[in-house]
Amino acid sequence: MHTHTSDLSVFPFDARGVAKRFRHAAIFGALESLNHGERMRFVNDHDPLPLLGQIEQRYGGQVLINYVERSPQQVVIDFTIHVADSEPAPAQAPAAQQGGCGGGGGCGCSGG
Repeated sequence: MHTHTSDLSVFPFDARGVAKRFRHAAIFGALESLNHGERMRFVNDHDPLPLLGQIEQRYGGQVLINYVERSPQQVVIDFTIHVADSEPAPAQAPAAQQGGCGGGGGCGCSGG
């Protein structure tokens, strides 16, 4: 079975299968492993508004957020990595090297 070439840069991430105390760290780690133009299709059982705020604060315009589905039962969001030519890509590298939460807990996760 062949997958369309455009689908090769879409990576699924189902947060419902990740323990709540590890979710944000796992999400940040997954985002930091993506390259420019790649997309993570995030699935959750609720709208993760605090997480979206943390992503905006942490990555600014480098992560584009697009809702695919927004219902009471399921939320699907595409996170697409966009590193502008004028922005240096190495800004992400230190956090990725330190781990999913940037080592010192920079994501603001309480672990709970």
